[in-house]
Parts: sequence; C-alpha cells; structure tokens
Amino acid sequence: MSKLKQKPTFKTEAQEAAFWASYDSTEYIDYSKSRRVVFPRLKPSTETISLRLPKSLLEQLKTLANKRDVPYQTLLKLFILERVQAELHLKTAKAS
Repeated sequence: MSKLKQKPTFKTEAQEAAFWASYDSTEYIDYSKSRRVVFPRLKPSTETISLRLPKSLLEQLKTLANKRDVPYQTLLKLFILERVQAELHLKTAKAS
C-alpha cells in the first residue's frame, strides 16, 4: 500500500465532520489493520414524533399495555415494528 497521508487536527467536531465528508478516508487510514468492535449497550437513536390518535384507540392501547404490564408507548412501538417487518417481508416475498 502507498504511504498514507497524515491525518489533520481539527478544532471542532464540525470541522472534522466537514473534512471527512469531502475527503476519502482510505488516503488517511489503513483499514487492513482494523478490527471489528461490538457495542453491546449501544441504544439505537430515536426521534420524537407527534402522533394524533382517536381517544378510543388510545384507551384500547393503554388497556392492552396494562394487561401486558408495559408502557403503552413501548407496546405501540412493538406493534409498529411488527407491522413494518411484516410489510417488508411481504414485499420481498412478492418480488421473488
């Protein structure tokens, strides 16, 4: 491999982000020496949204969550996840 360029120093994280967004990192980093790292406690990033639901639907969701002894927001996330995965699975099955 050819000689690697020296990595520049940055005053801010924004400067570093701008640099790596516009330059090829393979000129600065030897990836042949890299190793896989696992972050077992890393939580996926989340984004807050606003969702309007009919009161009756929200009450039904809270009743189901109470029966399962989980917060209703958690149950809603599980329901959405299950449906999205099912929809994605259906689309890939139809494409095959």
